[in-house]
Amino acid sequence: MYRVWNFVATYSVLLIGGALIALVWANIDAHSYHHFVEYPLLFNSTFGIDIGYWEKAYGEGAQHFEYGDVEKVLTLHYLVNDMLMALFFAIAGKEVWEAVILKNGSLRGKKAATPLFATAGGMFGPIAVYLGIAALLGSSTFDAVARGWAIPTATDIAFSYLVGRLVFGAGHPAVRFLLLLAIADDAAGLIILAIFYPSKELAPEWLLLSVFASVAVFFLFNWLPRKMDVGDQLRRRSTFVRKRLGWMPYAVAGALSWFGFAEAGIHPALGLLPVVPAIPHADRAFGIFAEAEQYLKDTLNQMEHALAIPVEITLFFFGLLNAGVEFSAISAATWLVLAGLIIGKPIGILLFGWFAAYPMKLGLPAGMRTMDLIVIGFVAAIGFTVSLFVASVAFPSGAVQDAAKMGALFSFSAVFLSFIAGKLLRVEKQNGEIGMDHH
Repeated sequence: MYRVWNFVATYSVLLIGGALIALVWANIDAHSYHHFVEYPLLFNSTFGIDIGYWEKAYGEGAQHFEYGDVEKVLTLHYLVNDMLMALFFAIAGKEVWEAVILKNGSLRGKKAATPLFATAGGMFGPIAVYLGIAALLGSSTFDAVARGWAIPTATDIAFSYLVGRLVFGAGHPAVRFLLLLAIADDAAGLIILAIFYPSKELAPEWLLLSVFASVAVFFLFNWLPRKMDVGDQLRRRSTFVRKRLGWMPYAVAGALSWFGFAEAGIHPALGLLPVVPAIPHADRAFGIFAEAEQYLKDTLNQMEHALAIPVEITLFFFGLLNAGVEFSAISAATWLVLAGLIIGKPIGILLFGWFAAYPMKLGLPAGMRTMDLIVIGFVAAIGFTVSLFVASVAFPSGAVQDAAKMGALFSFSAVFLSFIAGKLLRVEKQNGEIGMDHH
């Protein structure tokens, strides 16, 4: 039986800690907080935000820096949101990849059908609520907030997993259902980010660099050594690559792929995803955050385990640099994001899950009731990390972005609603670990 990786607990504490510090700081001294967020680390002409945009965002203090004739500036905010968050999305991408590719992957076959339908409901429900209420508020509100439709589609995997285990008990089939839903939601969220929220003018030819880096590293350091080892029981070449080169080739390919995404105009935080499938992986997965995975010797799991602490630190800074919103910023966008999450998610997941289970006859996992779908909907309404991220991408800096971020922060109220729904709908806690696929 595999204990949950303590990543989840540390992740929660550090992210919430960063977000709380940011909230207090921004409401005590907004000026110094924004100067901290936009602090320039490196003036250059290759990566970062445009110098003109930074001068406007930083305000009158900008002239104190001597930077000459440059086009870009690497700020603390860019370093965390656009560069280091790529590590967070790579870990999410690894879980999605294993769920799809492995023989016993949780997103394969009939067992995944109902959760995948419920995931679709958990995305369409929030979009319908968000845009529907915005339309009722009039065209000026609708036009101002319409671009944020994807913010309430997000589900925070780690938070929802943690809360799901507390509400249902670790052994309840609803926890695995919820985890499947959260992973599929993340996969859909990554696609939405890539397609609907370009970071600048699209230049798709730069994606060829990402494709080339991924294919080259797969061919030279994964496929070729294995091919040359056919008939060699000691697997000398594969072992040499794994022990001597380790994950250096994949780090180089990741850097090239990240740069390709940045230049292509697709959000660079997604830039490591094309390299994940190129990395040698185990033929089985113990499930997200499973501690047992640290004992697997494949490069992909070793990389994930090595990245745990850097990602936890990144998430602290992500909370610190993104959650600093003044309470005076609360406006229509705040309530639209919150309504999308805490009304749209449970309704969407219930309707689509019920439709898949009964009219489509795909069924629910043994031991799970229809009513459990409502509770899962509230747990999945914790948008937090990914909602904050989408809000920072969907709107330019300013009042609407701040209001939408406040809605993402308020989605934490779904934790309490989940416990209330669990009590009212008489969820019977089932402790003991989730049954893993051990075939």
